[in-house]
Amino acid sequence: MIARLRGTAVARRPDGVVLDVNGVGYLVAATPTALRRADGQGEVTLEIHTHVREDTLQLYGFADAGERELFEQLLSVSGIGPKVALAIVSGSSPADLRRAIVLEDTARFEAIPGIGKKTAQRVVLELKEKVASAADAPEARSSDGHLVARDALLELGYTMVDAERALADVDPELPAEDRVRLALRKAA
Repeated sequence: MIARLRGTAVARRPDGVVLDVNGVGYLVAATPTALRRADGQGEVTLEIHTHVREDTLQLYGFADAGERELFEQLLSVSGIGPKVALAIVSGSSPADLRRAIVLEDTARFEAIPGIGKKTAQRVVLELKEKVASAADAPEARSSDGHLVARDALLELGYTMVDAERALADVDPELPAEDRVRLALRKAA
């Protein structure tokens, strides 16, 4: 099983990046974070998940172990395959996705292309206990304010993606109303 590759990104393809490791080119489907890490770098190290089926062997690349771990947890959810799991992990940071699971924020997952309401509910239901032990209370409270701020931006006409993007750089310790104010200022 391949768990990590270190090499040079020699080609970018629609289905991933080709990583040259000592003369062997590995095609790796990767998260945007991992792809950014590979762009313009000499040597790059990617965390790898090797997915083996009877008809294929596919490598999935991640910028860090946290992304890979969440990806592997998502694969344990019934009905989630590697492409959908990669789409989920590619949408937000692992910490944000874990908070969304703990807080049962299915809307966060429904905003990802290819994820419907039932799949989002299954992700939350099947992973909540697994990630709850990793999430501590202050983080959850901070995320609660994030949800309130995000919902306020949605009410103001923002899309889920735009609301998340607007709140990404806002201090998570601020009250929800201050987060909304700063996000609106940033957008203006």
